[in-house]
Amino acid sequence: MRTPQRPEQSRRPPLVRELLLVSVLYLAYKLGRRVANGQFDDAYANAERVWDLERALFLPSEAWVQEMVLHSEPLIRFINVYYATVHFPATVAFLIWMYWRRPGFYVWIRWVITWLTAGGLVLHLLVPLAPPRLFDRVDMIDTGVVYGPAVYDKPDPDSMANQFAAMPSLHVGWSVLVAVGLIVATRSRWRWLWLAHPLITVTAVVSTAHHYWMDGLVACAILAVVVYFLRPPRRTPLPVGSESAARRGLSADGSPVAAVPTTEVTDAHTAPEVGAAGPSLTKERQELTGPDAELSPRDG
Repeated sequence: MRTPQRPEQSRRPPLVRELLLVSVLYLAYKLGRRVANGQFDDAYANAERVWDLERALFLPSEAWVQEMVLHSEPLIRFINVYYATVHFPATVAFLIWMYWRRPGFYVWIRWVITWLTAGGLVLHLLVPLAPPRLFDRVDMIDTGVVYGPAVYDKPDPDSMANQFAAMPSLHVGWSVLVAVGLIVATRSRWRWLWLAHPLITVTAVVSTAHHYWMDGLVACAILAVVVYFLRPPRRTPLPVGSESAARRGLSADGSPVAAVPTTEVTDAHTAPEVGAAGPSLTKERQELTGPDAELSPRDG
């Protein structure tokens, strides 16, 4: 006896396996960034190209954004703290919540963030990029050093923190994924407010001189490609008022819901509707139960 499950009610994958998988993937990403460290000459040359490309596309200057934010010291301190403390904990909390409350969507999110991060790592290796705070032509300050909290020390080729892995910005990519995942997996009318997270993140990475506009745009482009190929699971629509009733074993009109036996199928598009009868069976049932139906002995 089985009833169809919605993605958010699907079985959770084994916790230990998921912890090991996510830990290995994150460690591989950190080691990959370490390998890409030390490409100073290429990083500054690429910064010239990115800056000229943004001006050719008429994008607003990152220095102008920083100048606007610096008019308010409480604002720039808030943005510094947001950049330094929210990015990674928010992503971890998002994964934990999806695993616990929306396990069907969690599997999709896990693969999306894996491929998004892998794409980012490839660009870190191929396109080292000096951030605006290290690029003299931009004339921007490291707001973390001036106002605190500071995130990076001076660039060091032997450091685990690769400060020239600015392209793309996974701060932006992960924050957009968090917002998209929560919008897709939840039903609240307020779920669109999660877009505030990537909006604040974009403002933070630009105004603190850690990233260019192009870093965030490329991260969003990679995410769009990944989501195009890895579509989210379909959420079964429920009639109005039926979601709370279904939890109590009732239909939308309050009558008990009987579980319908069914067989396991591998292709949901070709499977018959649960409890549906074929045309020949329906016709025979009507002939046996019609008003003119009579039972008579068979000949012979």
